[in-house]
Amino acid sequence: MARKPYPPGMKSKKRRFRQTEYGKQLAEKQKLKFSYGLSEKQFKKYVTEVLKKRGRVEDEVEELVKKLEKRLDNIIYRLGLANSRRQARQLVSHSFFLINKKSINIPSYEVKQEDIISIKKAKLEKKILKEILPQLKEKILPNWLKFDKKKFEGKIIAEPSLKEVQPLVEISTIFEFYSR
Repeated sequence: MARKPYPPGMKSKKRRFRQTEYGKQLAEKQKLKFSYGLSEKQFKKYVTEVLKKRGRVEDEVEELVKKLEKRLDNIIYRLGLANSRRQARQLVSHSFFLINKKSINIPSYEVKQEDIISIKKAKLEKKILKEILPQLKEKILPNWLKFDKKKFEGKIIAEPSLKEVQPLVEISTIFEFYSR
């Protein structure tokens, strides 16, 4: 019995999978949404906020990236205080961090420029942070973030840019998906 590289039947040799435009848009949306660990409701909120500013903003793509990058859980991940965005989200939920000396436990909190993010002194003794803190020495930060390794404080010194973030998706297709 010989194995053929196609399924049985007369017309099966012609069958190929073609992805529709809708399918491409959906796939791009899902990639970006899952990479930031957002629910559909949260992600749609960010996209619709940017779409409402369509005439007033120079670049919608960059505006969406800024909104996603300025989330507290993402900044904790970018500073190297967590190994993944999911872990960063959990650490924020468990009140490990202070923003401008105020405890914040909301992962979606939008951190503003010049805000200081620090680790609570009581949480420095936790096992999870003891494992992560030695890794900070070799962590390379984006240009828009600064981290003081002695004080364990991070700071946003500039706005995140699309060039630095380089998302692996085509964001303009996401706007097309939600513009219907």
